Amino acid sequence: MRLEVIGDAIPQALASEPGDAARGRSIVVNRDAGACTLCHAVPGEQASGNIAPTLAGVGAKLSPPQLRLRVADSTRVSPNTPMPAYYRTEGLTQVAAPYRGKAILSAQQVEDVVAYLATLKEPQ
Repeated sequence: MRLEVIGDAIPQALASEPGDAARGRSIVVNRDAGACTLCHAVPGEQASGNIAPTLAGVGAKLSPPQLRLRVADSTRVSPNTPMPAYYRTEGLTQVAAPYRGKAILSAQQVEDVVAYLATLKEPQ
């Protein structure tokens, strides 16, 4: 899973099918999938975290290629982030044996999350 990073973005989609915002929202709010609400406030969700930036308005601040990098491997933008690398598998050291070499999200799921985040234009 080599990521083609240019600047602070991954310009090319990781999957051949366009992302689906409804599926992406489901991944973001599902604590068994993306679990984003553990740390981020998510518009429309009551049970959200507050230790990471809110996702409200993120689609106005960042382009889809910038969002893609942050979801796929946020350590490329912020090396000390506690946010997991949802698509990177190499170079990770604290991974339980059954999960080694496996991405948290598939390429299509990353694209779905990016499609959803891109819709979040309004600050809360």
